[in-house]
Amino acid sequence: MTRPEAGADTLIANVSDTARWIAAYRATESVRPDALFHDHLAERLAGERGHAIVAAAPRVSWALVARTKLIDDIVAKTIGEGCDRVLNLAAGLDTRPYRLDLPPDFTWIEADLPALLAEKEQLLADQTPRCQLSRRAVDLADPAARDEFLTEALEGTHKAMVLTEGLLMYLEPDDVAALARALRRPEIAWWVLEFWGAGLKKWMGRKTRGIMANAPFRFGPENGLAYFEDLGWNPVETEPILQAAYRFGRLPFPYRFAACMPAPDPRNPGNKRWSAVTRLAP
Repeated sequence: MTRPEAGADTLIANVSDTARWIAAYRATESVRPDALFHDHLAERLAGERGHAIVAAAPRVSWALVARTKLIDDIVAKTIGEGCDRVLNLAAGLDTRPYRLDLPPDFTWIEADLPALLAEKEQLLADQTPRCQLSRRAVDLADPAARDEFLTEALEGTHKAMVLTEGLLMYLEPDDVAALARALRRPEIAWWVLEFWGAGLKKWMGRKTRGIMANAPFRFGPENGLAYFEDLGWNPVETEPILQAAYRFGRLPFPYRFAACMPAPDPRNPGNKRWSAVTRLAP
C-alpha cells in the first residue's frame, strides 16, 4: 500500500490528517438541535486544523455525516446479531467506543499508525470508554504486520466485525484485494465499509486536487460491489449515501432531485458519482 509523502505547505500532510477533517464534521453535527448523533469529543479531536480543512475542502459534510450515522446503526444491529468484537482498522479519531450504547464487557480494538494513536491517547486520557477498548499501533500497509495483528486481535472471538470507515478510497486496488483476502478468516463474520464508484473517485479527485495532494483518492471500482463479490464477500445490506442523506434531512437542495431518481446498480455503478455503506459477509 503506497503512501504519499508529507508536504509542509498543505493542511493534509498525509492520510492520517483526514481524521481531523471527519472529526470536525462530527463536531458540527453534534451541536445541531436535530443532531443525528452526539459526539462530545469531536471538537477536541478536530482542533483548529480540522476546521481549517473543512473550510478549504469541498462541502461534503452531508455525505460524511450520513456515513457516520449509517455505520452507527450497523454497529448496533450487528451486536444485536451476536457480534462479539469490533476491529476498527485505520480507526483514526473515531469515538464510537465513547459515545455508542455498547455493552460494558464488549471488546473493541482500534488499529492505526503509532503517531496518530499516541496523539489520540493523549487527547482522550481523561475519558472512559463505554466498553473494553484497546489500541494497537500497526502499519496496515505491511502485510506481515497486518496479519500478525489480525491473528492476535481475533484470539478468543467467534463472530467479529471488521470496520474500515474512510480507508479503502486511499488504497490501490491491489491493496484492497489483498486486504479482502486477509480478512477471510473464520473468526470474522462481517466486514463494514464505505466504497465509491469510479465516477465519485474522479469527481472528488478533481474537487480536492490541491488540498488532497498528499492523500490522493486511488480506489473506486466501476463494478462496485461485484469487486468484493469476486473476492469472496457477499453483501448483507447496502445503503447508498445519497439516499441516506436525503432520508436523514442532510442533503443540500441541489442534490435532492438526484436522490429521488433510481440508484445505480451497486454491482455496476460505472462512472456515476455514487457511494454506499455496505456490510459484507464471507
